[in-house]
Amino acid sequence: MPDLTDRNHSPAPILARYGTLLLCAVWLLAGSVGHDPWKTDDALHLGVAFGMAGGDWLVPRIAGDPWLTTPPLYHWVAALCGKLLGWLLPWHDAARLASVLFGAATLAILSRVAGLLLGTSAAVAAPLLAIGTVGLLVPLHDAQPAIAAITGFAVALWGLALWRAQPLRGGLIFGAGIGVGFLGAGIDSVVIELATGLLLMLHPDWRTRRSWLAGLAAAAVALALMLPWPFLLWQQSPALFDIWWTAEEASLTLRPGFSRDHLELLAWAAWPSWPLALWALWLERRHLLEAQTALPLAATLIALLAFFTDAPRPTALMSALLPLTLLAATSAGRLRRGAANAFDWFGMMTFTLVAALIWLGGISMLTGEPARVAKNFTKPAPGFIAEASPLIIVLAIAVSVAWIAVMLRTPRSPWRAAARWSVGLTTVWVLLMLLMLPWIDYGKSYRSVSANFRQILGSHPGCIARRGLGLAQRASLDYFDGIRTVGGSRAKDCRYLIMQTAPGTERDLPDWTLVRETSRPGDKGERLRLYRRAE
Repeated sequence: MPDLTDRNHSPAPILARYGTLLLCAVWLLAGSVGHDPWKTDDALHLGVAFGMAGGDWLVPRIAGDPWLTTPPLYHWVAALCGKLLGWLLPWHDAARLASVLFGAATLAILSRVAGLLLGTSAAVAAPLLAIGTVGLLVPLHDAQPAIAAITGFAVALWGLALWRAQPLRGGLIFGAGIGVGFLGAGIDSVVIELATGLLLMLHPDWRTRRSWLAGLAAAAVALALMLPWPFLLWQQSPALFDIWWTAEEASLTLRPGFSRDHLELLAWAAWPSWPLALWALWLERRHLLEAQTALPLAATLIALLAFFTDAPRPTALMSALLPLTLLAATSAGRLRRGAANAFDWFGMMTFTLVAALIWLGGISMLTGEPARVAKNFTKPAPGFIAEASPLIIVLAIAVSVAWIAVMLRTPRSPWRAAARWSVGLTTVWVLLMLLMLPWIDYGKSYRSVSANFRQILGSHPGCIARRGLGLAQRASLDYFDGIRTVGGSRAKDCRYLIMQTAPGTERDLPDWTLVRETSRPGDKGERLRLYRRAE
């Protein structure tokens, strides 16, 4: 990784910028294509996008049934990607490129905010730290509306960073961020962004004579983006609008917070940003009210407060990780030599060991040796046959050699530890996707389950009832083989029934004959059972 300058405003080397751009592109693309929709969020949201591509762009639906948990911005973009690039890639891979687009926009805007607050060196460091943050790795490679929400939050932070010097422009961008956040994840996102903005209005740098004009501009842009979709939904179907609005109100209900689960999730998902952020606060302890620290600190506190009043989920933490990364960018190049060396060696040793284990697992699946290791992979995925093209092996070798070169040839720099951490995490992720993706896909896809059911159901099965069938399962059955189920009163005269159960809870159903029981390969937590109505 090229050398980066310290925390000053001298330009970072051009090679460092392009190296960071290439690394971020590899990080975003690896794992975003090449696999089926996966349980749970990936299958669910690709299913919604697939339904939209079929014609109804206003109402999100899963297998024909309305799904009004979040507004549809992510699903609109995913459906467009699927329609535009479906000729080049499998439809689900093309649609999942929406995650790549939103992720790229988030990293680019994060770099812009860091540059405005901290200078050009931080503009290079911030996206590096973001892709090195463990909690962003998996969510940003799923089909996930939360990605659109954090893009909106990044835009809002950009607007707030501009607000001090250019209030009108900053207000317009801040309003755009609120609108994007709302269309991505609903009112939850709006609350975080508004609370951050209002907290900063207590700061004299943001409370200027033109703040009222910036506030009006922000409100105008935000409302222009937020109102059309709910209005059209209400106009088309007041009943569906009521369902959506009830879900939004429920999402604002405060839940018990600050549990041990929250702290454990924060500890690993925000690594290594949180220790770097704490070090930044210590370094800037006498200057916490300066704008470059006040903005990311205020945004982090608000986002963490929202996280602690929600269920402890990685997606609920994503908003806090963006400003936390900005805080970390102020100190990553200012670590003391001993701490920097320890961080550097920990990262190199950890990622080298993990990369070696991935290679061992890949070789054992392909060759069957060592037998004990190979057994650990065949047991959870019965029937899986490993194959790898020469191109995949060559790419995996090239990635491994590149990691060795980074470890041996990276010049000494205050930023070296953080840069090598991000390169190491990207190396491990890329190797995992190259050598293990088919095995992971085999166990996480519902393709074989759907094919089993389609074989029994035939081309015209008529009405299919459901009991306990999850949203991801419904979306997958519809996507792979057009198997749509119905519930409630519509299911009373159906000839077939699909029921989802846990192992050990199966029971015979009066008036129904079991014709097929199946599950994803190696899945010990659920069973899908197909019944035919007794004659």
